[in-house]
Amino acid sequence: MSLQGSLSELPLPDVIQLVSVSGKTGAFEIQRDHENGRIYLRDGQIVDASVGALRGDNAVYEMAIWSQGTFLFKPGEECDRVTIHLSNAALMMEAARRLDEWRVLSRKIPSLGLVPYFTTREKGTDQVTLSPHEWILVTRIDGVLSIEEIASELKWAPFDVSKLLFGMITKGLVALGSSGEVGIESQRWEEGLNPVTLLGLAEKIRAVAIDVVGAGGEGTIEKQYTAARTLIERGEGFIALREMVEHHIKAISLLKGSETAAMFDEQVRPLLGEVKIG
Repeated sequence: MSLQGSLSELPLPDVIQLVSVSGKTGAFEIQRDHENGRIYLRDGQIVDASVGALRGDNAVYEMAIWSQGTFLFKPGEECDRVTIHLSNAALMMEAARRLDEWRVLSRKIPSLGLVPYFTTREKGTDQVTLSPHEWILVTRIDGVLSIEEIASELKWAPFDVSKLLFGMITKGLVALGSSGEVGIESQRWEEGLNPVTLLGLAEKIRAVAIDVVGAGGEGTIEKQYTAARTLIERGEGFIALREMVEHHIKAISLLKGSETAAMFDEQVRPLLGEVKIG
């Protein structure tokens, strides 16, 4: 006998608990708008799940935070793959934790259909420091793609993208707008690049330069980086970044020799080459 209903009336973790205690084998079909997911149970234990590009544990966690949509349990359906090895209890505990966290995130991110865009930062604001995952996310923010679309491109859970965005919104780096209404703020700065992307690149290049010159030349590199950062925030764009690299090469050549400078050049040029102008 099938079981179906609305997620707004009965949360998915409660539905799964209801079916799993009976030791049933079958599949849940979960639908929200255009998204469709599946969760397979074998003798009451969750063994596989998928939604979009997500599979396994993360797929369960993603669907567990849905507050809208429908579910349908089809008894007897089986799958030949096992992507989940945690107990149902462990899965549901983590799902509950994420649901609590999502309630906090949703205060600033009420919809995954909103479009993130970079805000204009005032002069003299604090230095931008990005984690590796934030850096990856920054490269996908263009004022056109929604949170959901960015997550799909990256093959990340929308929940994880939202967590990163929450911090960036709190810091004033990013804001959210409706599709088609983002406006001038979402337009790329001079030469087609936003300041956070440029500052992120500047920090990566600075780190490489300091690693090359060592403690003895760190002061020179920091001074050149600070100058470039000021120019970028004034809107000088990619030119300021390129000039910073040239200054680093000259400084490294004087401190460590031309061969070391050439090595630095080889390391950072690919970073500049990845930037698409216009």
